[in-house]
Formats: sequence, C-alpha cells, structure tokens
Amino acid sequence: MAAGLLLFIGVNAACLAAGGNLVSGERSFSIDYKNNCFLKDGKPFQYISGSIHYSRIPRDYWKDRLVKMYMTGLNAIQVYVPWNFHEAAQGVHNFTGDRDLEHFLDLANQTGLLVILRPGPYICAEWEMGGLPAWLLQKPNIILRSADTDYVEAVSNWLTVLLPKMKPWLYINGGNIITVQVENEYGSYYACDYNYMRHLRTLFTFFLGEDTVLFTTDGNTDREMTCGSLQGLYATVDFGTENNVTEAFNRQRRFEPRGPLVNSEFYTGWLDHWGDRHAVVDAQKVSRVLEEMLTMGANVNMYMFEGGTNFGYWNGADHDTRFRSVVTSYDYDAPLSEAGDPTEKLLAIRDVIKLFREVPSGPMPPATTKFAYGFVNLKKVGNISELLNTLSPLGPVKSQHPLTFEEMKQYYGYMLYRTTLPRDLSQPTPLISPLNGVHDRAYVSVNGVFQGLLERDTVLVTNISGQQGDTVDILVENMGRVNFGSKINDYKGLLSNLFLGKDMLTDWKIYPLDIDGAIAGGWPHSDSQKASPGPLKEPSVGPVFYMGTLQPNGLAWDTFLKLNEWKKGQVWINGVNLGRYWPARGPQQTLYIPGPLLSTTQPNNITVLELEGAPAHPRVLFMDRPLLNATAGKS
Repeated sequence: MAAGLLLFIGVNAACLAAGGNLVSGERSFSIDYKNNCFLKDGKPFQYISGSIHYSRIPRDYWKDRLVKMYMTGLNAIQVYVPWNFHEAAQGVHNFTGDRDLEHFLDLANQTGLLVILRPGPYICAEWEMGGLPAWLLQKPNIILRSADTDYVEAVSNWLTVLLPKMKPWLYINGGNIITVQVENEYGSYYACDYNYMRHLRTLFTFFLGEDTVLFTTDGNTDREMTCGSLQGLYATVDFGTENNVTEAFNRQRRFEPRGPLVNSEFYTGWLDHWGDRHAVVDAQKVSRVLEEMLTMGANVNMYMFEGGTNFGYWNGADHDTRFRSVVTSYDYDAPLSEAGDPTEKLLAIRDVIKLFREVPSGPMPPATTKFAYGFVNLKKVGNISELLNTLSPLGPVKSQHPLTFEEMKQYYGYMLYRTTLPRDLSQPTPLISPLNGVHDRAYVSVNGVFQGLLERDTVLVTNISGQQGDTVDILVENMGRVNFGSKINDYKGLLSNLFLGKDMLTDWKIYPLDIDGAIAGGWPHSDSQKASPGPLKEPSVGPVFYMGTLQPNGLAWDTFLKLNEWKKGQVWINGVNLGRYWPARGPQQTLYIPGPLLSTTQPNNITVLELEGAPAHPRVLFMDRPLLNATAGKS
C-alpha cells in the first residue's frame, strides 16, 4: 500500500506542476490526461464535494444547508435530479417551488459552490423507483434502463426538456456545473445495454456540447465497471470506509489508465429500512479514509453530506430476498443531520479539509432552533370506508379482476378495492394472495370492521369471517417502489387475484384515493363539525383518520413528531405530507417537521391516517429532538 501511496503522491505532484495555456478570462473545465487531474481555467483542480438532494430539503432551508457545506471547506456539491419529482404526470413538467432546480443551482453559485450534476435519468438514491416516473409502467412490457423503444422515447423527451435548462449553468458557460454524470451506477443493472448508454452519450453531448466533462459512476467491482463505463464518458468509482483505497483506485485505473482519481460516492453513513437497526458509520473512520484519498490527490464526493427527508411518498425500497421499504428519514448518519445540524462528523471532516485547502473563516452557522410544542389530542374523523365520497370524488372503476395502481393511473399513496363475500363464512376462512400479488400492504375490513392484513413477501394469508353479501374493503398501500437492482419495474396494488378459500374474488369496485388533494383543500378540518369524537376508551382498529390542531404560540421552529403507541400510517401538517410512521417496526420513531411548515398566527392542522389501530387516547407529541435509533421491532 505504501508503494501505491507514493505512486499517487507522485502523480498528484505532476498534476500540480502542470499548467494550461488558457487565454486570460476564459472559463474552462477539462480533464488533463497527461498529468492525471482536472483543469479549471487551465489550472490543476481537486474537488472536495458533498451530496445534497434539493428534493429532500424544504426550499426555505436550501441556503442554510449550502452555507454550512461551504463553511466546512467544500468547494463543490453533488446533486441528483429526480425525473419523477419534475414529471409526475407524463408531459407535465414542474420546476417551481421546492422543485425549482435552477434556483437551487443559483443559490449554490452565490454561495461559492461548484456543482457535479447527476441528471440520471435513473438516480437510485433510495428514492421512489430510482427517480423513474411510475407512468413508464403503463407500458406493461417496457424494459427500463435499456434501448427499449418506449423507454428511450420517454427518456429522450425528458432530457430534451431538462438538459437545455442546464446548459447555461455549465461552468464553461458562466454557471457552476463542472461535470455531468450519464445514467447512474449502470454496471449494477442486469441489462448491460451499451446501445442505451451510447444513446444517452449522444443526447448529453448534443444538448450540453462537446466540451462538457461527462462521467459515469460505478461500484467497486470489475463487473460493475465493465457494464457501467463507455468510451467518451470518464469512468469513476464509488466506495466507503471499509474498502482498501489503493485497490479501489487501482480498479478505476484499469478502466481509466490516465486522468484524475475520483470517488464519486464516498459513504459517510448508510440508509435505513423499516425493521433495520439505525445505520451508523464512525466519524473517525470517515475522516481517516478521506485524508488518505485527498493525500493521493483524489477528487472525493461524500455521499451524503446532508440526507434530508423522504417527505410524502418519495421513499424507495430494496428487493433482495424480500421487499424492504426505506424509512421516511434520510438522515444517513451524514455530517449534517436530517434537520441540517452540524455534527461531530462534520467537524472531523472540516479538520481534514484544513490540511489540504484553506477553509473559509468565520463561524459555522448554528443548528436551527428546535422546540418541543408538547402533546396535542386528536379526535376521530372516520374510517376510510365512510369517507369515500370525499376521498374518491370521481367514484370507483368497476372491473371483474383487480387493476393495479398503474392501470388506474394513481401512482402513489393508497387505493381501496371493494367486493362482496360470495358466501357465508361460518368459520374464519383464509383470504389468500397465492401469487404474492399484494404490493405492498393490504388492510382488510368486512362491513367496516378490520379483520387483518396482508403484506408483500411475508404475510400471504389472513382469516376473515362474515355473511354472504357483506362488503369487503381492502385498502392497499404503495410503500415505495424498488429503487435498485433488477426489480425496479415495481407495479403496485393487487397484481393478481385474491382467493377466499377456493373461491376467486371477482366483481371489484376500485376507488382511487386523492387523500393528499382532500387534505391540501382543507379537509378534514374544514368539515370539523362533522367529525365524531370517537370512543374514549376502546381504540379504533383498521384504517381510520384522526385530526387535531397545534395552536400557534408565535414560534415556527423545527420540531419532531412522536406517535407513541400508534402502529403505522401517514401524517400531514397544514396540508403537507410529512411521510410514513411505523414505530412498531422501527427504527425511526419521530418525523421531522421543518419550522417553515408551521404558522405563528393560525391553528396548525394535523391529520393522521392510522392504518392498523390508534391508542385508546389518541394524541401526538411534538419534541425538540429526533429519535431515529430505537431497537427494531417485529410488527
């Protein structure tokens, strides 16, 4: 290893001795293959970068997070562009508000940060379907991330919108984007379709110009680097603290014999799934390996620098041996916490960076103020079955067999499937999903009485009882589409027929549920006179809505919502979907509420959809600190 280190130091010295013949005042960013480094305006350049996802941070806090990254000593940030965040419905593009990518780039530019742009079209990122829009799945035979005609057409249409917006932001055009990634870790995908990668290279070059530095990123294996790299795209590698640095960069060298060393994803932490223990990566390991790479002259991006939050339904999932959904918090044990607070890991990283470049003088911006607003009592609004006129105003679609979310063109959230019992059930009778067709969790009620649940890969049978003609309601939750691997074509809903004993259930009424639309429109608080107080001692079971109000106290500070003794569900505050809670499964126990979501003068409306069963005294607690690391449960 010592010999390898000396080699890298020698290469770095050669790079630093190199210079360009740049005309004064002309901006450029390029690769110096002779001296194994990047050149910025003709001079050797080494970036020290951190990943930040604008889609996981409220717009009001973008500047705060960027300033903290700059004050740590970073000279660049790395940014994913989630296609589905900007084109949730085919052909309808949204770049406003929290989706205003150009405003984010402008703030980074004002802060003094260069940008490594990762526009996909696939991004992984533990994000819903890896950033691919679910409407792609309306083509049942589509082969994602390949030269499939339907997929390539959709990708081309999207990049025709996105890339021209990015071109003015290239460093060579006066902006701050220095490099642009094509696809993302493509070598980890089974398709290994070079025609697809060539098509993307052509598109990126056409829209961004021949002088733009395009690159790929792949995992630290020969197979991944082989399938993920392509001539004309600079090949980089990603790895964490457990890898041998010299061996990893030697692998990059086998695919890029000349040029800068680049670790595009140096892992400062890791993700959590529901049921995991909270992932932690030691700060001293991170700082030690970072110092080792920077000493070699390598360019390093830390993934993540701030993780943020999977608000709404944006979390992804993995599927190796079984489906595992990613939690709402994307804290990632990163140098900046989910709420943007500097950590000991950040301070350790800053101390390393000081060894290699001048860190901006002045104090690190402090953590945002947190406030414990205390307990708020909630009251029952009603169960889902009673509220369909409000939640599904267009009514049901009738079908002999179940239809998927994609067939119904409802891509996220929840749908309700209704049928009737075909016969009397004198004994509890198994309701079966023989083909594992519940994607992802189903809550079963008969005549409004909760009877049990089905869960993808793990619970394929539940017993129910009732009389012929009784109404069977099955609320199905999409818990986030798979974002990595070969199973990203992840259809949701009831994908196959359900059986009651030996009888196949047919004649369905399928209700698309616009829960978010109703709540954004003021429901249920606007109809609060209709809300029933509910039982005070006996808890309600099954999918039930609750509402409450956090009274204003003149403060709008960050806070964390704890739902003690609640089982699983979704929370909205002032119409904004905070994401999923599942304290029984863990490890995450609190939901982050950014202060800007709260009003200092008006009542703050809280809406909870509890899917399994609320506590006897339904109330929630606003705390001044997160709880992300409770022991994983088995519920």
